[in-house]
Amino acid sequence: MHTVNLDWNAIDTVLLDMDGTLLDLHFDNYFWLTHLPLRYAAIHNVSEADAREYLMSCIKDQEGTLNWYCLEYWSKTLKLDVRALKDEIKHKIQVRPHVAAFLQLLKAAKKKVILITNAHPQSLSLKLEVTALDKWLDIIISSHEFKEPKEAQAFWYELVRKEKFKPQKALFIDDTVRILDSARTFGIGHLLCIHQPDSQTHRRIDAYPSIDHFDELFTGLNAAGASGG
Repeated sequence: MHTVNLDWNAIDTVLLDMDGTLLDLHFDNYFWLTHLPLRYAAIHNVSEADAREYLMSCIKDQEGTLNWYCLEYWSKTLKLDVRALKDEIKHKIQVRPHVAAFLQLLKAAKKKVILITNAHPQSLSLKLEVTALDKWLDIIISSHEFKEPKEAQAFWYELVRKEKFKPQKALFIDDTVRILDSARTFGIGHLLCIHQPDSQTHRRIDAYPSIDHFDELFTGLNAAGASGG
């Protein structure tokens, strides 16, 4: 298990994932694994078992691609309104513990805070509507804007071209190892993972320095804020 020891003086840009990092991944897992199969079965008049088998096959085929995250793609493929179905359970959208305090400390430490998410703009807008996270963020970018997911090197080249930050002085926090691998390959200098992105399931990450919650970073970040970043 890695010990997290960030040098905040060497970080001027903080790149944050949304689902599973700032927000509880339980909403997304519940939607795709439980709610969507139930609603697909009802709408298309098939058994729940058949619906789940079909959906899981379709989802697996697109994993890691931009389509995997694209609500328009899934609405067309599945012949239903995915955005409307997400709205049915929006009460399950929850901010992870200590997120607001963490984002405020980043501001106090004068870090540039950029949300980078593979979430489709329709999903992103719903989550920002529910959580109002955007009030703490400097910039919000959906990978759909670049037509490449975070798994692709092209995403990172576009991100740096657009935002003009130094990769080696950036911290990137995400809950997905394959995406952190992509960021490491590109040259992002500081990488951090989330142990338990879904509050209802348990996992531990050893591939990268990892935290359970953002309060584990408060001591170092408070010091950085007190010293002016």
